[in-house]
Amino acid sequence: MIDEGLGKKIIVVDDDEGILKTFFLLFNRNYRVYLAKKAEEALERFKNASFDLIIVDYKLPRMNGLEMISRFRELGYEGPVILISAYPEAIQREDLKKYGVSRLFLKPLDLEALESSIHDLLGTPAVKRQAMAYAAKK
Repeated sequence: MIDEGLGKKIIVVDDDEGILKTFFLLFNRNYRVYLAKKAEEALERFKNASFDLIIVDYKLPRMNGLEMISRFRELGYEGPVILISAYPEAIQREDLKKYGVSRLFLKPLDLEALESSIHDLLGTPAVKRQAMAYAAKK
């Protein structure tokens, strides 16, 4: 059985190496996961590849997550975006709408809820998620 999720590409942008490793380990079985520690690195990768989902931390060096999302949108990205942050007070609800943020997750992350959101945003039905989870345990 070929898993449709494996064709979906996710880029995760966070300056925390631990977060990047966690995302890679959790989601690499079902999706093609790309990692970037800086917004500039992610933007450069986007010039050479398209992504189905962007997951970005709000606080990044030299450019915050919303600024990075804005740059992706300027380059033509129209897909879903998950913003993660340990600083909810720095984020305005209006900005989430303005930049087309699909979901906001606060740190520490609820990985189960995050995984469910990823599947929902990428169109993976619940039944298929259960099958993927079962297959991953084997």
